[in-house]
Amino acid sequence: MKDIENVIGEIKKAVIGKDEVIEKIMMTLLARGHVLLEDIPGVGKTNLALALSKSMSLDYHRIQLTTDVLPSDIVGFTMYNPQKNCFEYKEGIAFCHLLLADEINRTSSKTQAALLELMEEGRMSVDGTTYELPQPFFVIATQNPFGSAGTQLLPDSQLDRFMVRLSLGYPSIVDEVEIMKTRQLNNPLESIEAILSPETMCEYQKQVDQVFVSDEIYYYIVAIVDASRHHELVEQGASPRGSLALMKLAKACAFMHGRDYVIPGDVKEVAPMTLAHRLILNYDAKMKEMNALSIVEDILLKLKEPGIQ
Repeated sequence: MKDIENVIGEIKKAVIGKDEVIEKIMMTLLARGHVLLEDIPGVGKTNLALALSKSMSLDYHRIQLTTDVLPSDIVGFTMYNPQKNCFEYKEGIAFCHLLLADEINRTSSKTQAALLELMEEGRMSVDGTTYELPQPFFVIATQNPFGSAGTQLLPDSQLDRFMVRLSLGYPSIVDEVEIMKTRQLNNPLESIEAILSPETMCEYQKQVDQVFVSDEIYYYIVAIVDASRHHELVEQGASPRGSLALMKLAKACAFMHGRDYVIPGDVKEVAPMTLAHRLILNYDAKMKEMNALSIVEDILLKLKEPGIQ
């Protein structure tokens, strides 16, 4: 898909050396999902969100989720207007196309729940009135996996609401040198051009919905998810929501590769980032120092894939 490649090319102007993560975020947007970026501060999460919004003319908002942020800051509120003698709705920060929710683990559980409800429903209800969010609506939430002071970690059941969990990580030495060189005279974000409009992205999302999935692929997806539920090192495997997320992302992956049908390679490409954060490992896994990502990769290695090319 040429337009998507061009968007990725624009984002790469500001985010150096993270091509694979950028592609996965684009897949998630095409699949109408949301992303949890689990990373330390300063590796480029905000830059990535800004570059994404500029390359597609998306209305962009950012909120630092501190302990004093209220649900009404997210969803909005009604207040009395004495001039008009009526109550008026004031939009919250979530009324945008792309919301960067920074450090979601530092805000209260009520505010976390308000944001997660928006992600799930695509709309909000305030004082009995329902308001539709702009489309496309895409949330990139971040959290720092290190250090627990002043944090309220997302429960495992709420991690399941994010279609994928990704990490940018440190850049390579060569990439870090390139980052410093490109920042000497100007900000690369200023050179990013708009390739797509929000309306075009919505149209692409509809095209992703139409990507064909054969029965063999459906059964392959369910076999992967079912294997996570019976793995010897897993206490709780992925739910049917995980199966749906894996199907949607596989369709987006096929679309980005220029196909209108899903092959096993699409499923295998997106399975680790879709399923790893949905698994709760047992005590044996922790004793063996196994992580969820390696368990998903082990499942993919052992399962026989359908013979579809």
